[in-house]
Amino acid sequence: MKLKRGKMLVDPPASASSDIAFILIIFFLVCAAVQPETGLSQVLPKTEEKKEQRDQSKNIEVSITPTSIVLNGSPLQLPEFTRRINAALQKKTRDADRIVVVKSAPNTPYPVWIRVSQVIEQAGGILTLELESNKTINVD
Repeated sequence: MKLKRGKMLVDPPASASSDIAFILIIFFLVCAAVQPETGLSQVLPKTEEKKEQRDQSKNIEVSITPTSIVLNGSPLQLPEFTRRINAALQKKTRDADRIVVVKSAPNTPYPVWIRVSQVIEQAGGILTLELESNKTINVD
């Protein structure tokens, strides 16, 4: 036996769509109503009022070659270098003034480099390496 099927018309309730729209509006208003962004608080350092002595702010420079050790432009042997680096670093009071810039020639023997770096560290210096130096070439 065959039953006749009729077309069923189903209308969604009209009140449901307005309720959903109202809930969505409330949801977005609540999510958007957070505290305004105030940014990251930051404390900026003040400039130092004291003028530092110029001789203390200059870094000590050491150049190591296979034949000699050059301290601030004057070539020395290891015993004299040890004495002069100790005397130079005893005058320095701040850690920023105890920085020693070490430049090394490419053919410097490794034991010489290690011995010089040990002398600097034992004297209280902070060892800093200069890996590349800038050279200015003038072309006429």
